This record gives sequence, structure tokens and C-alpha cells, in this order.
Amino acid sequence: MDRKNFEINPLIKDYKNYVNRIDAAIKHELELYSASEFFEPLQYALDGGKRIRPLILILSSESVGNRDENAYVAACAVELLHTESVIHDDIIDNEIRRRRKDPFHIKYGYNTSIITGDFVLGLILNISSRLDNPRIARELANSAMMMSDGEMIETRLETSEDITFDDYLKVIEYKTATAFEAASKIGAILGSGTEEQILALAEYGKNMGIAYQIRDDLQDWNNEEKLFNILIKKSSDPRVVFDHMDMLLNNYSKKAKTALRKINDGPARRRLESLLDLTMLSV
Repeated sequence: MDRKNFEINPLIKDYKNYVNRIDAAIKHELELYSASEFFEPLQYALDGGKRIRPLILILSSESVGNRDENAYVAACAVELLHTESVIHDDIIDNEIRRRRKDPFHIKYGYNTSIITGDFVLGLILNISSRLDNPRIARELANSAMMMSDGEMIETRLETSEDITFDDYLKVIEYKTATAFEAASKIGAILGSGTEEQILALAEYGKNMGIAYQIRDDLQDWNNEEKLFNILIKKSSDPRVVFDHMDMLLNNYSKKAKTALRKINDGPARRRLESLLDLTMLSV
């Protein structure tokens, strides 16, 4: 069975206080809609996530020296965007397990899954309006569009006989890294970072997101019919593919760490560096 269906949140040990506050913020956000038909389904959908994207947002905000309580509100929007993509991805990928339980579409059906995705986008728009910052709203909107574009590109490539590593990297940049980049960038904006700091943290998020997905694919390659599997099947020597993936993983992790050097040293920056360990654990 897929590794991701067994694991507990690896962030709990070192980031427990942050994760607890993020969970509390999400709970508060959902309770605003306690009378909605979507209240219970969304509780189910949001339960069990690692919260890595909202955590990156919070730490990015703190790393530029300013704490903003709105960061936890924005963190909810980032996690909701991820949740919406998971609901739809699981339908497309015909997943039968997610976080050691039934995926959303098996629990609630396809119709509710589609409509819930629409409702979640409404929640994100509501949060954006309360943050009252057009730059943050633009980042969230661009992420939603790029993630959707990445899904379409992946769907097209899955029927192609000529897939390259560049194709693979484009898909994971759009589908995964864009949300990491948006989280770190929004955090820096809310923390009143300089333009140089905002761009540095955006670069960190983007490269970490790519490395994170490469590692995930390396761990799950034998369980998922994804682009990485197609690259393996078309190769005369799969070891060449795995070696290249290891090289890419190291390169993108190093790029993320290099970007962080533009941020002043401090507890939040060191915590962001520690998150990179998630991309470098043995696979």
C-alpha cells in the first residue's frame, strides 16, 4: 500500500505549537459555516493534513521579523486551496485511500466532491476579501490557475509517448511547487518583508516544492501511474532515471537553501531550513 496512507504527520514533533495553531485557525474558519451543508464534509477533508504549506507561510512571515495574526488566516486559504486540489486529484487518479481513510469522493460521492471544490474556492475568496490585500489575492488566484493548468498538462502527457524530464518538471512546478511558492511569498508580504526578501522566500518555496514532490514520487513510484512511471517504462535502464531524479532532488533542495541565505539568520529561518530535511530523507 502507498506510503502516504500510513504516515503520521512528520511535522508534529518539531513544529507542534505551529501545527496546533494552524489547526485551531482552520477550525475557527470552518465554524463560520457551521450551518452549511459543507461543514461536516470539509471537516473530513481537512482532517489529517501535514499543514506544510500553511507552516511555510507562517515561518516566512516570521523570518522577515514581523508577526502578523493575519498570517494564520492566510494560512487557512493556502490549506484550503491544497485541500480542493486533493479532492479533485483523487477523482482524476482513481485513488482508493488517502491519509489512511477513504478519499473524499468515495466517502461523499462525485457530485458532492465537485460542488465542495466550488464551495472551497468561495471560502478562499472570502478570506482574500478580509485580508484586503490585492497582492495576496493575486497570488492565491494565480496558484489556483497554475495548479489547474498543471493538471491539464499532466492529463495530456499521460497519453503521450514522448515525455521528457522537462515535461515532468513543468507539471510538478505547476501542480505542487506553485502552492509552496505562493505560501512563502504571501507570508513574506504579510511580514512586511522587503522586495528582495519576498523574492528570496518565493524562490525558496518554489524549489522546495519541486524537491518535495520529486522525493514523494521516488517513494511512491511503484504505486502510482504517474508521469514518473512513464519515464521509467520508456527507459532502457530505469537506474538512469532514478539517478537523474536523485540529482534533481539534490539540486532543487540546494537551490532552496541558497535562496534562504538572503534572509537574516534567526529561529524562523532555521525552521524553514529544517523543513528542507523533509526533501532529503532517505528514499
